[in-house]
Amino acid sequence: MAWKLILLMIAGTAGGFINVNAGGGSLITLPLLIMFGLPPHVANGTNRIAVLFQNLSSVWRFRKSGYFHWKAALILGIPAMAGAFLGSRAVLEIPESLFRNIIAGVMLVSIVLILFPHKKRGDGDQGGIRPTPIFAGLFFIIGLYVGFIQAGVGFLIIAALSLLPGLSLVRINSVKVMIVLLCMFPSLFVFFQSGKIDLAFGLALAAGNTIGGWLGTVFAVRKGDRWIKAVLVAGIVLMAAKLLNIASI
Repeated sequence: MAWKLILLMIAGTAGGFINVNAGGGSLITLPLLIMFGLPPHVANGTNRIAVLFQNLSSVWRFRKSGYFHWKAALILGIPAMAGAFLGSRAVLEIPESLFRNIIAGVMLVSIVLILFPHKKRGDGDQGGIRPTPIFAGLFFIIGLYVGFIQAGVGFLIIAALSLLPGLSLVRINSVKVMIVLLCMFPSLFVFFQSGKIDLAFGLALAAGNTIGGWLGTVFAVRKGDRWIKAVLVAGIVLMAAKLLNIASI
């Protein structure tokens, strides 16, 4: 048991670092929880403890840096929270064997999003974020995905917020982490209420995620992006193969 907790802290550190520098850290930590013996639904709920702590830390850091668009985050986050609650309820109704295959499918599809080149944006003064009702509906749908599986949701939120004019990636990420944080509260409520949380694993993973997120923010390794993405893709392929029972790792 102790060695699993240590490995989860290490994996959480890597996941937190990847989330800051490339995105998709949960695509490693979620299947790892399953490989350590947690049923898929329990792994899905447990992973959210780490996501909660990491985003709490990220929101605090962005706020300290002057990037804290709480109005926009609330306007988009409230419908996302409603979606997260419903998505969490829905995922617990499907067979765990099917959910295991869904995780593998999401992991493989996410490779395209990881490797797809993102356009660089400026980071000067930006206009105010003015979300519309259309975006509220879009983030309700994103919230459904957050509640259902959560892994890789950062790619979806960044893509959606990129549709708003004049936003740098820094400001987009500041809104993203706040929205994900808000979604974790109703989602974790559903999983806790259903007994789908392993607290020991979740706290070990959360400790690693918090450390990794801090390291990723401090170092911000731009030159290492290609290497990070290569390792992430390799890990996703291997873990997806394991989940699909086509690899013996």
